Amino acid sequence: MINLRSATSADLDLLRHWDEQPHVIASDPNDDWNWEVELEQTPDWREQLIAEIDDRPIGFIQIIDPAREESHYWGDVAENLRAIDIWIGKEADLGKGYGTKMMQLALARCFAEPSVAAVIIDPLANNTRAHRFYERLGFQFVEYRRFGEDECFIYRLNRLDWQNKSPANHSSS
Repeated sequence: MINLRSATSADLDLLRHWDEQPHVIASDPNDDWNWEVELEQTPDWREQLIAEIDDRPIGFIQIIDPAREESHYWGDVAENLRAIDIWIGKEADLGKGYGTKMMQLALARCFAEPSVAAVIIDPLANNTRAHRFYERLGFQFVEYRRFGEDECFIYRLNRLDWQNKSPANHSSS
């Protein structure tokens, strides 16, 4: 069973280590997360979470309100959206269904807020494995967009589409 907990400054070394892993770099090559600063800040528009199995950290999830996020990374976006970043820390933990369960838990968190209309994500345009992953979860391609040096595909999962998936796909257990 996967559990999500808040990331803290005690996770600094772990997150730095994960950031150095080739599969993590490949999915997010141009971002500096500035963990030393970000882990100390807890704005009400963001959650930074560590996914664990039996107290063993396996991945990271960030959920933001893109309309309120300080850097305006997403530009002008509608209210009542959430955006998710997710990764598995160790390559050995890939392909075991952990990412799917982590996303299901993250989506349940997002849609637990009744005003949230949809969730958006921005995998790299060349990351076809991520595209298939998000499409299996019900996300639909919206557009190509360039963020700085990164060419990305924007995907969106509307609340109604999420609700129409089987209940097991969005239980909060």
